[in-house]
Amino acid sequence: MFYDYYGDFDYADKWVSAALAGTDMSFTSGKHGPNDFSTLGDAARIEAVKKGTAYMNVWMYVIREFEDAIDDCTSCTSECNEHSTNSGSVHAWDEGVAFYTGSLEGTAYGGNPNGKLVYRLAEKRCVNFGTCGASGTGATGTSQVNTELFALFANGRDWLQQGRCSSVRPLVNQIVSLMTVPLVQGSLRYAYKNSGAAQGASAKNAAEGATFSAAVLPLVHHCNTASSAVVSTNLKFGLFPNGGGVADTTRYSDFSAVKSAFEDVYACLGITCAQVGGLLNGAAPYSGAEACTSQSAPIAGYVPGTDVAAHAKIDLDQKEMEAALKADNFTGAAFWYANGEGSFGEIHPGGAPHPPP
Repeated sequence: MFYDYYGDFDYADKWVSAALAGTDMSFTSGKHGPNDFSTLGDAARIEAVKKGTAYMNVWMYVIREFEDAIDDCTSCTSECNEHSTNSGSVHAWDEGVAFYTGSLEGTAYGGNPNGKLVYRLAEKRCVNFGTCGASGTGATGTSQVNTELFALFANGRDWLQQGRCSSVRPLVNQIVSLMTVPLVQGSLRYAYKNSGAAQGASAKNAAEGATFSAAVLPLVHHCNTASSAVVSTNLKFGLFPNGGGVADTTRYSDFSAVKSAFEDVYACLGITCAQVGGLLNGAAPYSGAEACTSQSAPIAGYVPGTDVAAHAKIDLDQKEMEAALKADNFTGAAFWYANGEGSFGEIHPGGAPHPPP
């Protein structure tokens, strides 16, 4: 997906190297550019390097290590069963977790504010979007993303050690989706900051928005080309410093357009409105930055693209029918079979009549 979007295998290195050198850079595909770091100013260059190394280069290398672990597992020629250590695949998997987290997070659950990599990004963004804690609804505590990721990391390690190669592929897919959440949150945060002078538009914030979006755009483009075009147009370097850092105020981000573009591909990305949350202004979201609510909750891990919560309640009717059958109440069972009340009552206001006693 990333090569298809950028046309470069070294897309992340091109970005960071140009920012370090202060030179002009365009991706081979021509998308999300051009990026003339020679005129964008030092503040923009610094952010492009800091975010580009951690969220473009390292983010992708984490996934590469998990893929390597699967390769090592499937091509294993020795110590490859549940009674062996399967050290090759487990080591590759452990490397992925190490690159995701880094050493500065320390050894304790919850990490350490001194962290520099994707783990710390998830912690920072959960505070901004109210997605901290196991429930993913708070502004304090360990991010829901990291809590869920580390449970998947442990499962992957254990399954690789048991030689259960095929079980790990779905885990990696889930991991990639969860790792995408902080990138989306970062893109949204800086789309808001760069939506006007009062919101904090600056060359520095423009660089952060441009880099966050560069890290996630290929995934968005794979899902919906129109959404990726909206995100890129609004988040590529639109604030061009002139001399003392004067910005082109005609190039502010359209935050609502960016928010809608992302929300249109949440299901395809395997993430939910609740996981992304809403951009907080203190205890409450900024007006227009609230979490979306159009999706159902996940269905056994599947993320629906529309609201089908009511439809899923058809099993409540099945449950009631089986309870009636267990009591030899065929009249009641016939009612639940013919009318229902779980899904029917949710889909049709007023519902069905109550069952006979």
